[in-house]
Amino acid sequence: MKVLLTHAYYLSEDEKEREIMRPYPPLGILYISAWLDREKVQNKIFDTTFSNPDSLHQEIDDYKPDILAIYTNLMTKVNVVRMMKRVKAAYPNIRIVLGGPDLRYNIHNYLDAGADFLVIGEGEQTMSELAKTIELVEKPNFKHINGIAFRDEMGIIHQTPERTKIKSIDELPFPNRAGINLNLYLDAWKEKHGMNAVNVSTQRGCPYTCKWCSTAVYGQSYRRRSPHLVVDEMLQLREQYNPDSIWFVDDVFTVSHKWIKNFADEVEARKAQTPFECITRADRLKEEVILDLKRAGVFRIWIGAESGSQSVIDAMDRRVDVNKVREMIRLTRSHGIQAGTFIMLGYPGETEEDIEETIRHLKESNPDQFTITVAYPIKGTGLYQQVESVMLPKLPWEESTDRQIEFQRTFPRKYYDYAVRRVVNEVNYHKLVLENKQYSKRALALKVKFESAKVAMKWIARGGEVSAMDA
Repeated sequence: MKVLLTHAYYLSEDEKEREIMRPYPPLGILYISAWLDREKVQNKIFDTTFSNPDSLHQEIDDYKPDILAIYTNLMTKVNVVRMMKRVKAAYPNIRIVLGGPDLRYNIHNYLDAGADFLVIGEGEQTMSELAKTIELVEKPNFKHINGIAFRDEMGIIHQTPERTKIKSIDELPFPNRAGINLNLYLDAWKEKHGMNAVNVSTQRGCPYTCKWCSTAVYGQSYRRRSPHLVVDEMLQLREQYNPDSIWFVDDVFTVSHKWIKNFADEVEARKAQTPFECITRADRLKEEVILDLKRAGVFRIWIGAESGSQSVIDAMDRRVDVNKVREMIRLTRSHGIQAGTFIMLGYPGETEEDIEETIRHLKESNPDQFTITVAYPIKGTGLYQQVESVMLPKLPWEESTDRQIEFQRTFPRKYYDYAVRRVVNEVNYHKLVLENKQYSKRALALKVKFESAKVAMKWIARGGEVSAMDA
């Protein structure tokens, strides 16, 4: 029994990421590979990030797998569907198994598109049991395997009971980074930024209830690896790859203040400091926690806000005070640590005044970095349920993703493109003038950009034709 693990993300097709150039390895399948290794299931990883769709077929010819297991999310869905169709046409005897967050609420679609099995939820134990069942039984019955969906010989779809999550994730082996060429990622970072980074996970699940966020794989839970094991992994990374920095991918890194203190103590005792950045919430920060993070080596803390308007934050069920967000951004920076934050525009019910509040929030808190997205509904989330009745005509499922779903917003969709342009340029203009105390050609250029975007927003809000503004 041989399993080939892959993921269908191609950097060559992602114009925005090539500009940013901060690619990270696919941790999910690296964990699956390590688990299969431990369970004596032969497997290999085909990392598509720096490859192309045609190369997979050469890998299949060479490796001759019995199972092709593909990680799937909303960004890669279209490529995954194309990959399945090509593989089924060329290698009809290969079983295709999909895993990832996009499956739970699209079971019929993925099975119709060619998947033989879907792994719903956490994948390590399920993938191992599935592979062993396929290998050992000539005509197996798969209904005893929890956490999967499949069609039987009669074409009837079955979804088995949810698999119990791994209670102690200290049981997980370290991701199989040796199964890919990690240096491709490190070199890409280094060439673009002069420094590189590697991603590390310390927890699974998130206990919070933000309406736009998907919990399709790990659920609304909180399970944490012990600080000792996390530091073991950091030291292993230092020995094998010596990365310049670490990106902790956890949704809320500082959920447990006790864990953070123990982690900082462990890092200090073992001299394991590696510069790192992490994500958290303002209500899970305080000065003591920030100082513990600093002891452990943090150089940037991303503090979620999503909006500068309390009414929008409340509509998202974020359960955080925007004033607390501003306070924690400023406090983080006062300790010599960079602060980043996230902004989301176009949430249902957001008004012009709410966007003005967001601009004021960014100016007052003055984060070192911020990113902006326009809200989109992921199937299975509270936001999706909220806007489902006002969604605009859908694109064909196989050719589109949730990111392309449109719904009736306060303003036409183009309005928010100008809103993003305005926020970015106005806040950067404010920062430039604030820091330099003088005007410059760059400041003037930023001012022209945000003022023109402001005019476009008002024009569209009053019913002006978008094409006229674009002209």
